[in-house]
Amino acid sequence: MTHATYARRQAARSWWRDGLEGSIYLLCAIGIAFAVADGALLATSALDGIYAAGRLTGIVAAILVLVQMTLISRAPFVERAFGHDRVASVHTRLGKPVVILMLLHAGIITVVSAQYDGRSVLSQSAAFWELGWFMVAAQAALGIFVVIAATSLVAVRRRWRYERWHAVHLLVYAGVATAVPHQFLEGSTFRDAGAAWWFWLALYVLALGSFLLWRVVVPAIRTSVHGLKVASVEPLADGSTSIVLAGRGLDRLRARPGQFMLWRFLDRERWTEAHPYSLSRAPEADTLRLTVKPSGDHSRGLAALRPGTRVVAEGPLGVFTEDSAHAPGAVLVAAGIGITPMRALLEGDDAPAALIYRVRSRSEAPLLDEVAALTAERGVALHVVEGPRASSGWGTAAGETLASLVTDVADRDVYVCGPPAWTARVRDDARAAGVPRHAIHEERFGW
Repeated sequence: MTHATYARRQAARSWWRDGLEGSIYLLCAIGIAFAVADGALLATSALDGIYAAGRLTGIVAAILVLVQMTLISRAPFVERAFGHDRVASVHTRLGKPVVILMLLHAGIITVVSAQYDGRSVLSQSAAFWELGWFMVAAQAALGIFVVIAATSLVAVRRRWRYERWHAVHLLVYAGVATAVPHQFLEGSTFRDAGAAWWFWLALYVLALGSFLLWRVVVPAIRTSVHGLKVASVEPLADGSTSIVLAGRGLDRLRARPGQFMLWRFLDRERWTEAHPYSLSRAPEADTLRLTVKPSGDHSRGLAALRPGTRVVAEGPLGVFTEDSAHAPGAVLVAAGIGITPMRALLEGDDAPAALIYRVRSRSEAPLLDEVAALTAERGVALHVVEGPRASSGWGTAAGETLASLVTDVADRDVYVCGPPAWTARVRDDARAAGVPRHAIHEERFGW
């Protein structure tokens, strides 16, 4: 593949990504414009102006909630533009503004309505119930979103197991469902069933439709069509486990080396949970393989999987593939079980220039024998950085740097996969070596 081909591919991705990001602001502007056209700014007093601000904050909050749902729908048009990690990051960053805007919306509307009617704020909150069940549902939705925002704070997430946090986070769907009715039944912008009504209906259909299609319908169809099952479970000497999955026509999934999928194993212990694991070798027409290290309850229990167990797989997900590269001959940098997508990338169409593998010891290094054989076969330089963790940097006390191991690293893409803090240190080293920010691709193994 020529450098011009790489440039054209990245330019197309950049335009698509920028367009999707810009559409968020455009949708907010259209939503506000419809409210203004409906007379939201025709204020005759300061109190009317404040009430209008309350309406507009509610409109922006509703649009951002629908954007969040679309982001986590796993729709291909979103995933291929941003990548799963960036989608999750944007989704998380939008959470706080959404809740703040909702609180402002509810607070302003309640306080100003209380002033209009000469009631206390508490009495006005209860008076909204007289308008209909949809206002009670809206107040419940506000409470749900506050709970979700509170449990999404970093301080809370660090103390919770992923499974518990995820179970609470599922309440977001109840929150959306209970918030929608008051918008259409009470919101003045929507009462005449005009263009604004159709605009909002289209937004809800896109967001909820994408979510249902790609999170429910497509996985169910693929489960039926591909018949994915556990074919073998192989414990490895370093303590990790390789799981081979067999099925029909798996090449139609179009999975690429470096991608991951969300795996749900349908046995008694694990059927309620779906977890992300990278493919640890290039996908084949009838088999896929993943390799996991026991780092939590779920991954630890996978060694006990029985062959024949049915599997539901969502994906493939992520843009940690050679398609993200800006030039041939990338440098791959992995730590521990972060080697799994790198092992698959070694079988890609474009061989990397070098692979740097950070391990405590060779006996604890997953898939090292396979990696050594593949790098030798494809002419890829292999650097195994072995030893105790350094007090700073990403290597050992010897003070390895990317530039010292790959002298022309500044001219190459750098793919990094490992724990979040370690990945950040490699990224900083790559930037110090002169690697452009857009040429650094990260896959962080952590939640």
